[in-house]
Amino acid sequence: MTKPVWIKHASQLATLALNGKGPRVKEEMSELSLIEDGSLWLEDGVVKAVGTTAKLEEQYGERENEAEVVDASGCLVTPGLVDPHTHVVYGGSREREFEMRLEGATYMEIMNAGGGIHATTRMTREATEEELMEQTMRRLDSFLTHGVTTAEGKSGYGMNIETELKQLRVMQKLQEAHAIDIVPTFMGAHAVPPEYKGREDEFVDHLIKEMLPVVAEEKLAEFNDVFCEKGVFTPEQSERILEAGKDYGLIPKIHADEIEPYGGAELAAKVGAISAEHLLKASDQGIRAMADAGVIACLLPATALYLREQAAAGRKMVDAGVPVAISTDCNPGSSPTTSMPLVMNLACILMRMTPAEALTAATYNAACAINRQDKVGSLEQGKQADVVMWDIENYQKLQYLFGVNHVKSVWKKGIQVV
Repeated sequence: MTKPVWIKHASQLATLALNGKGPRVKEEMSELSLIEDGSLWLEDGVVKAVGTTAKLEEQYGERENEAEVVDASGCLVTPGLVDPHTHVVYGGSREREFEMRLEGATYMEIMNAGGGIHATTRMTREATEEELMEQTMRRLDSFLTHGVTTAEGKSGYGMNIETELKQLRVMQKLQEAHAIDIVPTFMGAHAVPPEYKGREDEFVDHLIKEMLPVVAEEKLAEFNDVFCEKGVFTPEQSERILEAGKDYGLIPKIHADEIEPYGGAELAAKVGAISAEHLLKASDQGIRAMADAGVIACLLPATALYLREQAAAGRKMVDAGVPVAISTDCNPGSSPTTSMPLVMNLACILMRMTPAEALTAATYNAACAINRQDKVGSLEQGKQADVVMWDIENYQKLQYLFGVNHVKSVWKKGIQVV
């Protein structure tokens, strides 16, 4: 049994506790449920009590000697950050492509020349499970030091059954081996593999008939994602893949409208996707459809910055009533970062979200995007004790002082891990 943890005297405690279980929209995204001079009692892996320090001293004062007492004076305390969109399990590196882009090559030109996703696919196919474990552990360690306590992970750098299963099994092992909770997504439809070039529909058939059944049978994923983009998978092919995944109990997600408007946001609403990702070029009609259907927009401003593209219209989406989450999109080609604090900064700077909205998008709404809102994303009695203490006084400074990691301490299930 570990000792209880009593965090006291937080300058601000942002609990994000609101009535209702769905993702937050419009003005709700600004409601952080702040407590001045806040306090948390963590025990048996969960939050036992939340309130002012005075309130918890009345409730737990007699047990102070049992607990590890943490003085959070001058600090902001928040839920652990949730990253709802990563490609964290992969082999190799693609720093040469960064240079190529700076020399003028586009994302699709690099991909069509055998780089991009195809390059990582080759390296991931060649890597052993042990090598993928070792590389991914280092990335997860970095996520943890930046305040992330739960992260989604996608396959998609295999595009054959052996490597897709290898990526998902690595995630399964990492769930046991690392402090961060890993939420697995099958993304066999990340690109059409070179061996199927010109036979795209045949690959879709293979994915549906051969790959999805094994993923479902082995219970290796909760979600099914597809890259709906011109030159990758058409809306019709994407719909087939997502509907087939639903038949196996996999919740649909969709990479939508990243490179050009392609009807991805509209398709997300049509198939009842839990989230649509990227959305740099989403149409106004698509945004309205997502708002009406309650599809979460998972926006990736670091990717837009890295590719030197206009970021998604985050302000417009929030104002339209779309629930917005944000993510690093950690991947080797278009966003090789593990810094969710930087992503929150960029949500404000590039997408005109407010500091409060950015924090909601990185915690509660991000948890909703991976169906974990009942466990993480807010600090409420009975929820998992995933907590970050930041070396700043208030949530505004978290977004104002950009490009800096302010994490002081992290607790995962009530155990200090940073």
